Amino acid sequence: MRHDHILTLSCPDRTGIVYRVTGLLFESGCNILDAQQFGDEESGRFFLRVHFDVPGPAEIDILQEGFASLAEVFGMDWQIHDARQRARLLVLVSKQGHCLNDLLFRAHSRQLPVDIAAVASNHEDFAPLAASYGIPFHHLPINADTRAEQERRLLDLIELERIDLVVLARYMQILSPQLCQALAGRAINIHHSFLPSFKGAKPYHQAHQRGVKIIGATAHYVTGDLDEGPIIEQDIARVDHAMTPRDLVRLGSDTESLVLARAVRRHVEHRILLNGHRTVVFR
Repeated sequence: MRHDHILTLSCPDRTGIVYRVTGLLFESGCNILDAQQFGDEESGRFFLRVHFDVPGPAEIDILQEGFASLAEVFGMDWQIHDARQRARLLVLVSKQGHCLNDLLFRAHSRQLPVDIAAVASNHEDFAPLAASYGIPFHHLPINADTRAEQERRLLDLIELERIDLVVLARYMQILSPQLCQALAGRAINIHHSFLPSFKGAKPYHQAHQRGVKIIGATAHYVTGDLDEGPIIEQDIARVDHAMTPRDLVRLGSDTESLVLARAVRRHVEHRILLNGHRTVVFR
């Protein structure tokens, strides 16, 4: 059985980084399966993702110690991930279920390397859908008076289920700054790409009234700045004058589902590194 892992790191760019990293892997008996790198002239930082295997599970502890010493020399932010460990997801949803339905199918059919541990919602509409996949459903209603308590219950659920990633699959609630901070780097949101235009209800109807020719979707990390977190994935679809608002909603739903699935895959495969307010996404 192969014991493969993924190393991700970023640090100030300088000569010798790849040489030292690959040298350490070689000295530890590792075999490099794939490597991608990027040096950003603007930020002056270097980014690296290496997929490798080790001779056995015992060697990974030795490798961790070696990288800890190397990281001090180069000022690295780094992590080593077990590539065979499937991420555990909590999916949040409200009354639009297209993204939830897509994620459930992809996870169930093993198209997406994740385990959906639970679904939570401020409505009960999709309890039967979650049940059809054997996924626990948690109804967590919310209003202005109960927001703090509802978010505390969410955090308790995340801890109880050992959640690695929270996915806001058209969850139409604004998270508090405290919850955003608690989920920093492990919560992904999806929305249409009309922002900052066409805010509020029925954005596709608003877009139809303005005669747009392109619609799209954006997946990004959740931060305290509403819908302005680091972007992970985007896509577009062309529309024309003959399409009705219902056509735009249908096409937009398909695009949102696809973009969110791509973003989740990039995250759980450890292909995303933060570069300030931007992301480096290795393909």
